[in-house]
Amino acid sequence: QVQLVETGGGLVQAGGSLRLSCAASGRPFSSYAMGWFRQAPGKEREFVAAVNWSGGTTSYAESVKGRFTISRDNAKNTVYLQMANLKPEDTAVYYCAARTGSFSREPRYDYWGQGTQVSVSS
Repeated sequence: QVQLVETGGGLVQAGGSLRLSCAASGRPFSSYAMGWFRQAPGKEREFVAAVNWSGGTTSYAESVKGRFTISRDNAKNTVYLQMANLKPEDTAVYYCAARTGSFSREPRYDYWGQGTQVSVSS
């Protein structure tokens, strides 16, 4: 079992930055690939970014490429999502997720956090 807790969400103006953190507890964090997803009201949950167990391989949705950076610190059992140049369309609840094996751009993850709200005003 893995427990995931996201922090760092909030309200920010367009063009601003936020850093989300996801702290994991339970089984060895380095066993898992990690992903970030988001869900806006009335929309399906969508892929944002993912990172493999070592942090050496990442993947991003086209809509965030060049603005968001995913990273992980296995010593701290934490994965991060650095978000820059935020846009109103980035407004959503952001979830982190963990899965064994390689990461996925689909929401096929074993464990999910409770989510953190990110709101971007224009």
